[in-house]
Amino acid sequence: MFVRKLTHQVICDYGVAETDTTQGRLRGILSDGTFIFRGVPYAKARRFHMPEPPESWSGVREAIVYGYVCPELTTPIPHDQYTVPHYFYPQNENCHFLNIWTGSLDPKAKKPVMVWLHGGGFATGSGVEHFAYDGENLSRFGDVVAVTLNHRLNVLGHLDLSSYGPEYANSGNAGLADIVAALTWIHENISAFGGDPDSVTIFGQSGGGGKVAALMQMPSADGLFHRAIIQSGVTRKFGETTPEQSRAFAERLLRHMGLGKDEAGKLESVPYYRLAEAVREIKDGAFAGFGPVCDGAYYLGSIFHNPIREHAKRIPVIVGSVFGEFTHNFNFTLDDGRKNSWSDEKRKGLVMEKLGNAGTRAISAFEKAYPEKNTADILFMDTMFRSGALEYAHLRALQGCAGTYNYIFNLEFPLYGGTLAWHNAEIPYVFHNADHIEPAYIPGITEPLQDVMCSAWTSFARNGVPSAQGIPAWEPYTAMRPSTMVFDRVTRQMHGDDRELLRILAGVKIELEPCERGRDPGFLSGPRG
Repeated sequence: MFVRKLTHQVICDYGVAETDTTQGRLRGILSDGTFIFRGVPYAKARRFHMPEPPESWSGVREAIVYGYVCPELTTPIPHDQYTVPHYFYPQNENCHFLNIWTGSLDPKAKKPVMVWLHGGGFATGSGVEHFAYDGENLSRFGDVVAVTLNHRLNVLGHLDLSSYGPEYANSGNAGLADIVAALTWIHENISAFGGDPDSVTIFGQSGGGGKVAALMQMPSADGLFHRAIIQSGVTRKFGETTPEQSRAFAERLLRHMGLGKDEAGKLESVPYYRLAEAVREIKDGAFAGFGPVCDGAYYLGSIFHNPIREHAKRIPVIVGSVFGEFTHNFNFTLDDGRKNSWSDEKRKGLVMEKLGNAGTRAISAFEKAYPEKNTADILFMDTMFRSGALEYAHLRALQGCAGTYNYIFNLEFPLYGGTLAWHNAEIPYVFHNADHIEPAYIPGITEPLQDVMCSAWTSFARNGVPSAQGIPAWEPYTAMRPSTMVFDRVTRQMHGDDRELLRILAGVKIELEPCERGRDPGFLSGPRG
């Protein structure tokens, strides 16, 4: 394969900038001192096949607009457009594009590189979907090179056709293979954007956090990243499939489409939305259960059920969650829905009503763990992601891994008289974009807190230890001293204070009414607990 020699010839003039990559020369833009390159191709791929290096080009390629995002199984209808503002971008299977924000194009700058993996499970989303994903402020404030990317999802990224020929051996993990291809491109090219290829941090939230955790268990990603951050992304309930499950689904899909076992190759040319329709007909929901296939070779499986790889043990990790996640009081309600207006007697009475015999013990444990919070918050707090993050940190501590740092984002917002931190709520603070997100902004609180969180994340990217001025020294999680950094109006550190509370809540199911605040009515239903 022809590989172009990097010349690192940089041209900056009138708000545009040019630099070289192994495929050819790129022209981006210069915004207030930040160089921005959008829609940079990092790979190409046939449907269900492994990614390959992108085509080279002659002349200068414009890199000023975002590239295509992966098609989704259903038309995107976000349930949380107010709390988590979205962009919706053109979809196409040719979605192997990344975006770069940097303060320098000097190869000698060697800035830390932070590669963001988007949420949406393994089925939806993109690297530009949220307003908060814009990397300009992160790059500028933290003096890092910020990268976001798109990759294959859902049936395109995780349909396991390995039973139908060696060319499909890793089709069940094609979406993860795309991320490895992006990291490979970054390793080969990021110096042309002022980045250090030997100082790469991968970070992601929700499904993106799950992707980070998966990459830790993939030999093909070794050496392509050096630190990892998992935000609301690990729990025993989060999806990965066995080869038996994934192959059974592929067989069912073929039958549903009237194809024999020797006709699997025809799926490569079926129009995507016909393929999506077939998937929806045999599997419910936009997410449709897609996730990495634990084949024991390409992907070795979650550490909840499998050994931690020796290479992964050497990677420092931040892992955490937010207080409300999906169960917060923007999604669910009780009584008049104004928890902060209730008397102390009413709060405790409602907790006792919903928790029964466990109520007294839960109130006592909650007040010990979160003395600054409203007792009624017991009813709306997340336990799934919090427990998953703690267990993930604990497993790493028991096996002598490199520093593991746990956190919980506890900030309450003024929305509806007091709304607990929702799933995605910390992302604008990490990206230093919270002052641009209307429901996330609290005058006098948002600015210092986003400074603290962005500083902690970027310092971790720089040296593997998160720190920020004005907060306690962030202690690593250990089995003897399970430390958690609590990000709130006053950031503090606690040491296992909520473990008894989580044990109590694990044994109860709290029934609340789902709200209809501008979301898909079918998104949440029934009891939560």
